[in-house]
Amino acid sequence: MTASETLLKALKGFEGLSLTAYEDAAGILTIGYGHTGKDVRAGDRISEYWATELLRQDLRTAELAVNKLEVARTQGQFDALVSFVYNLGIGRLSSSTLLKVIRRGGSKKAIMREFKRWVYAGGRKLKGLERRRAWEARRYFEC
Repeated sequence: MTASETLLKALKGFEGLSLTAYEDAAGILTIGYGHTGKDVRAGDRISEYWATELLRQDLRTAELAVNKLEVARTQGQFDALVSFVYNLGIGRLSSSTLLKVIRRGGSKKAIMREFKRWVYAGGRKLKGLERRRAWEARRYFEC
């Protein structure tokens, strides 16, 4: 599976666009629509076009990781998990109770509750993460 346009649009909204590198809430250098990595340095500047390209490249990594888990059966499930992985990384999803609940066929209520636990960055509860996890939880149960 691949990320939908619905996900791409949502991620742009969640991540926001910064054409100049900045430190995110966790102190990680970030640019574009949430791109991080060794290629991001303080003071870097990019275009909106390049920000979208970086987002698409980063999504490919998240898509591959989620596909390897073999748990997404619908586009909604896939998009929700890719969004989660794009934000937190495959390591966090792989070791999460969320994935355990999904694998054992947990209820809608249980899965939604697990998504909504992941709303902290740098030890602080963030409204933006609350909105994102709520979207992921809803998207997970859409077709």
